[in-house]
Amino acid sequence: MRIFKFGGASVKDAHSVKNVASVLQKTGYNNTLIVVSAMGKTTNALEIVVKNYFENKSELQSSIQDIKKFHNEILLNLFDFEKHPVFQKVADFFNELNAFFKINKSPDYSFVYDQVIGYGELISTTIVSEYLHSIGIKNNWIDVRDHIKTDSYFRRANVDWESTQKNITKNYNRSVLNITQGFLGSDSHNFTTTLGREGSDYTAAIYAYCLNAESVTIWKDVPGVLNADPRYFENAKLLNKISYREAIELAFYGASVIHPKTLQPLQRKEIPLFVKSFLNPEAPGTQIGKNTDLEPKVPCFIVKKDQVLISLSSLDFSYIVEENISEIFSLLHQYKMKVNVIQNSAISFSVCVDNIYNNLNKLLQHLKAKFKVTCHENVSLYTIRHYNTQAIQQIETDKTVLLKQLTQVTTQVVTK
Repeated sequence: MRIFKFGGASVKDAHSVKNVASVLQKTGYNNTLIVVSAMGKTTNALEIVVKNYFENKSELQSSIQDIKKFHNEILLNLFDFEKHPVFQKVADFFNELNAFFKINKSPDYSFVYDQVIGYGELISTTIVSEYLHSIGIKNNWIDVRDHIKTDSYFRRANVDWESTQKNITKNYNRSVLNITQGFLGSDSHNFTTTLGREGSDYTAAIYAYCLNAESVTIWKDVPGVLNADPRYFENAKLLNKISYREAIELAFYGASVIHPKTLQPLQRKEIPLFVKSFLNPEAPGTQIGKNTDLEPKVPCFIVKKDQVLISLSSLDFSYIVEENISEIFSLLHQYKMKVNVIQNSAISFSVCVDNIYNNLNKLLQHLKAKFKVTCHENVSLYTIRHYNTQAIQQIETDKTVLLKQLTQVTTQVVTK
């Protein structure tokens, strides 16, 4: 049993969809499940749709039509005639989306986000499934929401493992190639939930765990896991092997190749994870598994953009003690801030966070009642694993360092 995950870049256009078929033909697809993300930048486009629904309704239909046009172009390049059933199936999803906007009464942004954003995956998997059928690769389309059950923490839902295991064990057919959506689940009321951005990797790991898969392969447009994101760093190097522990550390600090939640279920059952290039499917890529050292052992760079650095100090120069820190973290939790680094001294406390839910102003108002507050928005957080002096200098050159923290293996630097 193998799990293949194809991200948005691997299905960004008609040529890419054909390449997915080519990968399957080269690697084989017996006893295989493929997990597919939304096509190209569809998730970003659907985020604009959600924004327009709340803030600019006059542009709502225009933003939906842009997405529809994008997918129709792919359909016309994959299928010979417009009467193919896939055209109606995709049209039905857009009709569902419009119907949701007409009947929705909820003002909850996160709820609406999850009901809308999942159409990217539902449409992409339908197109890929129908194309595979058209070239003779029989497959079974699965609505992942029937399998993966979660709580109602919209935009970052937690998996109900017991229900999910039961659903997958009962309803999964191993005799055929299966295709399903990444990123999605559903709660006890059957409302769509999402597992967090880049959650398709996590979907693959959930299925691998529940099906006792022999491996998971994430197909990307890079040769494997690199020691740095080539969009931000020059001369990135391929990492041939990584231990689960090291990969979990990299994911925790924000390495974009691997979702932070992906590795835990794989490690529990010692299921190896491969990261390979869909442009060169026969190359070895990167293997993540048990008892494998980092190979080669080089500094690994991670950057998180658009962070917020909040620095607090006591109004009366008294110590920042456990009671204060407990209250600060309670507020960070209340306003759904994801904490990426903390640093404290006798009378000050600094924290670098992701303002995912746009609650920063509310948090700052609350903090200012008890602390002197300094806030830097749009900062960058750099993390270097296995750092050396040259690696740190590379990060700090021509930047203003706002915070710096070193441990034996890892250094973190917040810059403006």
